[in-house]
Amino acid sequence: MRTDSSPGTLPAREHLPAAPAGTPVLDVVIPVYNEEKDLQPCVRRLHEHLDRTFPYAFRITIADNASTDTTPQVAGRLAAEIPEVTTFRLEQKGRGRALRAVWSASDAPVLAYMDVDLSTDLNALLPLVAPLISGHSDLAIGSRLARSSRVVRGPKREFISRAYNLILRGSLQARFSDAQCGFKAIRRDVAQVLLPLVEDTGWFFDTEMLVLAERAGLRIHEVPVDWVDDPDSTVHIVRTATDDLKGVWRVGKALATGSLALDRLARPFGDDPRDRDLEDVPKGLARQLVGFCVVGALSTLFYLLLYSGFRVVAGSQVANALALLVSAVANTAANRRLTFGVRGRGGAVRHQAQGLVVFGIGLALTSGSLAALNAATSEPAHSTELAVLIAANLAATVLRFLLFRAWVFPDRREDDSTSVASYGTTPFRAGDVADSWRDTTVQLLPVRPHDTDARDLR
Repeated sequence: MRTDSSPGTLPAREHLPAAPAGTPVLDVVIPVYNEEKDLQPCVRRLHEHLDRTFPYAFRITIADNASTDTTPQVAGRLAAEIPEVTTFRLEQKGRGRALRAVWSASDAPVLAYMDVDLSTDLNALLPLVAPLISGHSDLAIGSRLARSSRVVRGPKREFISRAYNLILRGSLQARFSDAQCGFKAIRRDVAQVLLPLVEDTGWFFDTEMLVLAERAGLRIHEVPVDWVDDPDSTVHIVRTATDDLKGVWRVGKALATGSLALDRLARPFGDDPRDRDLEDVPKGLARQLVGFCVVGALSTLFYLLLYSGFRVVAGSQVANALALLVSAVANTAANRRLTFGVRGRGGAVRHQAQGLVVFGIGLALTSGSLAALNAATSEPAHSTELAVLIAANLAATVLRFLLFRAWVFPDRREDDSTSVASYGTTPFRAGDVADSWRDTTVQLLPVRPHDTDARDLR
């Protein structure tokens, strides 16, 4: 796509020429199905752009998923003519299946993909992968819905795209702006852990990957893009939309039931090795405090409403005990899921039993406060009772958080031999799940004027 060359206050952007060197840092995958017409001009254009502008070694991988025309022959000729081009053949259709297979087998530290029509302006490719190369972000996506993006497409596709993203925001609480843009990148160490969790093999693959990454707390970088719709696109809109809605339901259900092991994707705090050598520092304390305070505020409101209702038909001690019991069960369940991130049903009964012990301590504090109030005043006002209970609950809340963190929901991840404490880049076959991950550091060397020709190194 041609960039805007209209006059303005700033000169047109120009890339500094660069030549690749060394082992490929970037692997750009182009998934194709029956693209014999567009494949060759697309690959040559992409290769020319990378060869001219990208400051690191790169590879272009054509992922042919079950094409029935001459696409495999075209891909083979391109791979034979251009050293940086390789081809990968799958006998089953599905863009997600093709990306999973190639990304899982690739040895490049940064993995990307783009649609064969090159609807996205290639000037966005370096900004897309730069945060991944620097280590700042885990995934990167091109966004056609950013304010600074320039998009040319019909009203039908525009409506479908925006409606789909509204559905994602409303149902899955997604915060990324554009799930369907065929212009994305991911770090290989993240992909090796994230891809086994993604089930879809079609067009919903992108959305599922992004939702899981976002829910796990991974950093997603968004790049505004210039994008021109391909009028000859072979995407079946109705069938794709139906499959996407089914995927939204499946992922939403999995997130609600806590059946996804998103704790595998947890990042350590900071990248300075000194941060990992610190001992006896509580992990996630700030986040847990925020979650506990939110749950505690809602639980206190729920407790006061219950107490006021029970107080109409019972004495203060009975009303307090009933209200505290019901709210304690709800509080333990909410803190288990939201504050301490415990998913699934394992240990739920034990956690509730321990929560009832904590409830007993809270009951002793609040009941003792009421007893002291009744001893001081024979008929205290209802507002006075509530004030005393609020003060007693504040004291009980601090103790409850400490007991929850140290006893009910302790952080056992370091002692769990099956947990993943770091990210690795152990290679494995396409479709397989890596059995272990080890810390690795990829040294990225920029091209210097005295570097030799990259083609000789390959």
